[in-house]
Amino acid sequence: MKSSRTAALTTDRTPRPAAGRSAASAARRGTVIAAVAVAVVLALTACGGNGSGADSSSEGAAPSGSSSPSSAGSSSPSPSSGSGGSQTGHAKQGSAEGGEAGADAANAAEGSAGTGGGGTFCKTRDLAVDARDAAPDEVAGRIDITMVNRGSVTCSVTGFAGVDIEDADHTSSPIERGPAQPRVTVLKPGDAAVFNLAYTIDPSGKSLASPTSILVTPPNETHTVNLKWPAGAGQIKGAYADVEVYPTHTTV
Repeated sequence: MKSSRTAALTTDRTPRPAAGRSAASAARRGTVIAAVAVAVVLALTACGGNGSGADSSSEGAAPSGSSSPSSAGSSSPSPSSGSGGSQTGHAKQGSAEGGEAGADAANAAEGSAGTGGGGTFCKTRDLAVDARDAAPDEVAGRIDITMVNRGSVTCSVTGFAGVDIEDADHTSSPIERGPAQPRVTVLKPGDAAVFNLAYTIDPSGKSLASPTSILVTPPNETHTVNLKWPAGAGQIKGAYADVEVYPTHTTV
């Protein structure tokens, strides 16, 4: 019996340490596996974090790369476009200043063409205006309209006078300008300037135009003078649209 118990005890004791070691080994393996798994998870997480960071940084770099040229372009334009633009601006400004200077020079020339004091336009009230037939022959009709400076200061009548011809039916027609350039025309007190109306004479006696008066507005004025159509002037061939007015000039 003692031997049996001893054998039983021996039998019972012998495998237990092995089972304990196996459990401990299994526990250690489990711990190692768990640690490895955690490490793998952490590594994967780290890799995933680095990938997303790279993606986000690349995404962030793309907009900054696309916006930086535009911002650089707007803040520091290329020399060609920048200098070209500024030169264009200066050219426009220069041309505007040149235009003003030209106008000033024209006014100065206009004022100095007479006695140096004709810088203003003559007023209608200071002008004595009349019209006369001045046809050189029986084909070319011409009406000369003279303006005499009855004022006390030198003034200008440079340019085209406004002219309307009034018909017997009480209608009036504006007269178109002829192909000529205005000349500086400055009048001292007592001086005269003239401009003319030109047309073709109708010798048939069947003209449909029956002019009775000429309405004259001096250059750069708004007040009109009503003149009678000159007696004996040839009839107008065609219509009033065929009559032309020419710019003023001095009679001397």
